[in-house]
Amino acid sequence: MKFVKSKTGGTMIITTGYSPIMEIVERAQSLAERTGCSYAPREKLSITRMVEHYGDEDILILSQDAVRLHRLGMEPMEFHPSMGFVRAKRILKGEIEPMLVAARMLPGDSVLDCTAGLGADSLLFAVHGGESSEVTALESSLPLYALLSEGMTHYISGQVKVNEALRRVNVVHSEHLDYLRSQPDRSVDIVYFDPMFRVPLTGSASISPLRQFANRAALSTESVAEAVRVARKTVLLKEKALSGEFERLGFTELLRSNSKTSYGVIHIDN
Repeated sequence: MKFVKSKTGGTMIITTGYSPIMEIVERAQSLAERTGCSYAPREKLSITRMVEHYGDEDILILSQDAVRLHRLGMEPMEFHPSMGFVRAKRILKGEIEPMLVAARMLPGDSVLDCTAGLGADSLLFAVHGGESSEVTALESSLPLYALLSEGMTHYISGQVKVNEALRRVNVVHSEHLDYLRSQPDRSVDIVYFDPMFRVPLTGSASISPLRQFANRAALSTESVAEAVRVARKTVLLKEKALSGEFERLGFTELLRSNSKTSYGVIHIDN
């Protein structure tokens, strides 16, 4: 997996759990160097004391079995594929995944996930795409990028094929518009957007911690125009069902029965 550091700013402390083995220390130091963050030995300091001592409110903690992102006053976020793992297992069993159908994705297709978050959708693209596909996951939030890149590299699930798919995802720290502008015409099969919903869905409490770190800006028409230029097959948008965003951005909404979310598509005619 490649790691690309963008010019977007942000500070964060990267440390370990108490009494770490040397491998974890080296991983934490390497991640700090890649992201431009500061590595701080944990010693016997609590999270609160570390925040007071170093002055950074975000702290990423690496241990042998987990990666956790802490911010004072919030529940810690731990990297885990969550429902992405359940959906990945369904794909491996040959079950239909609506996102992949809407994207018209075939094994071997390349995908640019412009709003990676915790990487669940990137994982599904990588599982379905197989070894010959290329999946790039963009994340503009530095804390989420660090959590995602470390998690994708080291998380171990109960499925070998899921582990392999996690490792294949190329995690990039970048604003999606900047990245899209840098790409050649028709250079990727599918471009995907899953922006943070402007108004959270009822019952989406599990997403609340993510909202504190994620980029909550509305998707721009310029980003969509760049995606249409870059894509060879499909530009895909996930939004709340019947959202005005589909019409505003020029997508055709694919309504799904009994679902609070829809996919919007722009098919590229070559």
